Amino acid sequence: MGSGIAQKFAMEGYPVVLADLADEPLQRGMQRIRDMLDEGVARKAVTPEARAATLDRLTPTTDLAGLAGCNLVVEAVFEDLQVKRDLFARLEGLCARDTILATNTSSFLVADVAAPLAHRDRVVGLHFFFHPVKNRLVEVIAGPESDPAKVRAAWELMAASGKTPINCKDAPGFCVNRFFVPWLNEATRLLEEGLGNIPAIEKAAREAVAIGMGPFELMNVTGVPIAYHAAASLGERLGEFYLPTAALERQFKAGALWELGGEPAGDATVIADRLLGVVWAVAGQILDEQVATLEDTDRGAKIGLRWRFGPFELMNRRELLPAADAVRKLSGRIAMPLALATRVQPWDFRLVDTEVRDGIAHLIINRPEALNALDAEVLTQLESAFQAALADPAVKGIVLRGAGKAFVAGADVRFFVKAIEQGRLSDLEDFTGKAQAFFGAIARSPKPVTAAVHGLALGGGAELALTAHRVVATPKASFGFPETGIGIYPALGGTFRTARRMGTALAKYALLTGKVFRAEEAHDLGLVDILVDPLDLEATLARVAATPNQPASHAAAEFEQVGELFAGNPPALLREGFVPPSSEAASLLAAVRKKAPIAVRVAADLVEQNASLPDEQAYANELRGVTSIFSTHDALVGLKSVGRERPVFQGN
Repeated sequence: MGSGIAQKFAMEGYPVVLADLADEPLQRGMQRIRDMLDEGVARKAVTPEARAATLDRLTPTTDLAGLAGCNLVVEAVFEDLQVKRDLFARLEGLCARDTILATNTSSFLVADVAAPLAHRDRVVGLHFFFHPVKNRLVEVIAGPESDPAKVRAAWELMAASGKTPINCKDAPGFCVNRFFVPWLNEATRLLEEGLGNIPAIEKAAREAVAIGMGPFELMNVTGVPIAYHAAASLGERLGEFYLPTAALERQFKAGALWELGGEPAGDATVIADRLLGVVWAVAGQILDEQVATLEDTDRGAKIGLRWRFGPFELMNRRELLPAADAVRKLSGRIAMPLALATRVQPWDFRLVDTEVRDGIAHLIINRPEALNALDAEVLTQLESAFQAALADPAVKGIVLRGAGKAFVAGADVRFFVKAIEQGRLSDLEDFTGKAQAFFGAIARSPKPVTAAVHGLALGGGAELALTAHRVVATPKASFGFPETGIGIYPALGGTFRTARRMGTALAKYALLTGKVFRAEEAHDLGLVDILVDPLDLEATLARVAATPNQPASHAAAEFEQVGELFAGNPPALLREGFVPPSSEAASLLAAVRKKAPIAVRVAADLVEQNASLPDEQAYANELRGVTSIFSTHDALVGLKSVGRERPVFQGN
């Protein structure tokens, strides 16, 4: 975990000191980092240049004094409370007073780790999940004496580093382990009781929460001792229900992995109900004790554990009464949580959060497990939050932003596909019309609206950002309009807001090629007003978000030749016999030729038609063709291809 955490921060551009007490484990950690980077290069996920830069940012040392100049120190030593306390005592004497000391503990309370220190306010919990480079989840835990400003700073650094932070109370197991460890433990109890063999329990567990590995395989991968000690730690604090089973204890003492082979034998329904009952009971306790919100609990399952559905979403899918019955069938081993006992309606999920700081309302689309994709519920909640901010006299400016690695990665494609297959094209037109009306309200807002983009802004997400009066982005941002590559066209303002910022020719270039522009390119094209370092984002927003802004229409001279190529009628360029004037032009036209022909023609026409029209007329032009474009063969094929192979378009 320690080497993984260090690698993640170094890959994000931060100078990192990796410390261990002896050279041999230190070199093992560095070798693990090299091996992972080499694997990334082999998979073309990491460039050789990025590999070299990451290693250059890492300074290995066996001298803890090397940590003296760090802003944040994350301990990832083994789970021994006294060892952690001794380490923090040394760090307290070495590091500056404002250095944040973070514990990655999964077994102890933050308060326990911080207890002997003179300045306990500087200690926070940052619980990373394996593997820290690949797993985006991190639990941010404030101890009872943690300085809120330091907790906020740690949170912002996690977000700036591409992590998805969730807030957790300083409670045993925090949020995710609180229900995950009992899920593992219950699998061994089912085995012990003879209700199923390992293959049967694995199969039922995989199907119940839609994951790739069941509990026994997961214990083999992450370590049976980890599962045992985690259960023992929870049991010590929370009681008998959480204690390791005899089967888990035997396996731990034997030092062996679970044998996964054989044919399934057992009642899948009984097994699934027991496993889900345990998860639901503990999830209810999490709500009762205010350890985490139901949204963050589900988010922890989906991002941290890679479950397809979180505990509360699973309850909604199975309905609340069967879920409550499954908890009652646990034979009195755990009390019925009040949150579940008193609930009769499906759980409602908050997908948009509002934080008002110093007169600025930050509206955060908080659906990172779906890359903040826009659907009807997200739009409804975002509009409600926006109207509340407009009505609040204390709010002087509004910031739109997304949680996790995306601002908004587009609209929810599953909604589009389902509506087409069920013949409900009017639903798509209604959705588009409502979204246009809301986006128009943002553009007309009497209070300044800023889009803060630190990640993907694609399709409807890019259109939402461009609706704001100002776009502030970090180098992690990227902008693109992939619609013509999936058989449709931008219909939430993309055909005219792009042109207002970079001209009609370059607007057609962006929409017809589907190119995703890095933040620097987007800034040069005029799609971004202010480009800032991730750690300067909050200060920049605080400074500019309450001031009016009129986006300047400009594009860097380097795009002049590209603009000339797309200045005329792009569909004509695709006809047989057209000879591209340069190799760059040939490459761009090849990209356009891979897109859906009807969508390309309609998008190009709309850019020209809407160039000088008022918003209302331009939106009406976009809306007019929605039913028609979604009724094409290419739209269905293109939308169903997202995340899969490249579609083959027919042009009809």
